[in-house]
Amino acid sequence: MIADLFDQLPAPLVLGAGSVHLRGYALAEEIALLTGIADVLALAPLRQMVTPGGQPMSVLTSSCGALGWISDRRGYRYSEHDPHTGQPWPPMPAVLLQLATQAAAQAGYADFVPDACLINQYQPGARMGLHQDRDEQDFNQPIVSVSLGLPAVFLWGGARRSDKPMRVPLQHGDVLVWGGEDRLRYHGVLPVKAGSHPLLGNVRINLTLRKAG
Repeated sequence: MIADLFDQLPAPLVLGAGSVHLRGYALAEEIALLTGIADVLALAPLRQMVTPGGQPMSVLTSSCGALGWISDRRGYRYSEHDPHTGQPWPPMPAVLLQLATQAAAQAGYADFVPDACLINQYQPGARMGLHQDRDEQDFNQPIVSVSLGLPAVFLWGGARRSDKPMRVPLQHGDVLVWGGEDRLRYHGVLPVKAGSHPLLGNVRINLTLRKAG
């Protein structure tokens, strides 16, 4: 269904040699996605993690899939179990897995099968500083990022933190895919502005899918 509707969507925006902005790509499955994420969060509720330096993160997080991303004073890493419950992370909803693999294929990354999905909830004022995704084992695998709810401005940087980032407006249903020579680019999110989305109210949810193990 997603692939059938692809030709009706705005043309993809190329952000770099290995990165594509698929505008509105997740809209066809928005209700199924939100239902699946609600089921995940019922088992692994959102929580506020801290950085290795002890600072609370401005986003609330959870995970699903075989591996979940966690952060505490011991560092950033992936774990097979939710440290809050001691249980394995909830399975990744089938609709989310399908969306990620099809979006990756549209961007030129065939056979991408993520084993981890980080769920970040942004309330107004929450942000994500410039960083690289370096906790995964295979940097040849792309990253797929799905935006839901309030709009945000994605910071698309370069190979160094000091490189001036491009500002990419993201709307509900947008999907970003990056990999290849762009895989280790610095990226982040500006503070989310207050607003109200018809389905999610005053929050933004970002789903970041990776092959971590």
